[in-house]
Amino acid sequence: MPFPDSPRVIYKTNPLEEVICQLKFPPILRIESEPPAGFQDQLSGDYPILEDSPVAQLNLPPVLARLLGGDLSPVPQSRDYRFSSADGVWKVVLNREFIALSTSKYTRWDDFVARLEKALLALTSQYKSPSFFLRVGLRYRDVIRRSDFGNPDEHWANLLKPHILGELSDEGAEPNVLQAVRQTLIALPEGSGQVRLFHGLTAAAQGSETCYSIDSDFFTESRTEAKDVFTVLKVFNRQAGRLFHWCITERLHNALGPEVVT
Repeated sequence: MPFPDSPRVIYKTNPLEEVICQLKFPPILRIESEPPAGFQDQLSGDYPILEDSPVAQLNLPPVLARLLGGDLSPVPQSRDYRFSSADGVWKVVLNREFIALSTSKYTRWDDFVARLEKALLALTSQYKSPSFFLRVGLRYRDVIRRSDFGNPDEHWANLLKPHILGELSDEGAEPNVLQAVRQTLIALPEGSGQVRLFHGLTAAAQGSETCYSIDSDFFTESRTEAKDVFTVLKVFNRQAGRLFHWCITERLHNALGPEVVT
């Protein structure tokens, strides 16, 4: 197992910036050919705000297309339909090839799953599909702000494990490191998927504080039957908690105010 077992916790000082689940399926042309009015009706109580926009399509310049013998007919554009809660915290995105749920105020897995179940029910009841998914993804974006627990100048080595920090683990070198960004692809146990881990220094969304981002994208591109999708996501959710604990020190874990959940 790549990440050791750890208690399941939620943090009083929640470092999560965003949680996103995206489920990709074979194209449903009716989503593109007609507005998803029935889908909207089913979700309007939770997501009353709708925005839709075309998705940019790659198209060759006419001169290059002629040289390559390409077809110069207009490229049809897909559309993203974005349904948002009144406060903007929760979003559902529907496209002819995927459905996605995201939140900027994640609290508990059960709450997230309940919303995802509603969105999938609206999809399957309106379009009678999909029966399987081509890609299942679950992404967690954490941002560690040292000011959240009192010391914006705390050494990163006190907060994050050495295998994550690299050069930043040297307190002498740390003040001179201006940029540090890493990407690692890790296989999950028993062929259950992979996680693409992006992490490194980042600027705060507001202010000038230098923060540390831990962005973990769990996914499988193996065909997943619709009945199995929540089983896959449950594995990803559990591994995400273990991965985050694998990245941080006990000092940071305690500073964030963990509360054990069952």
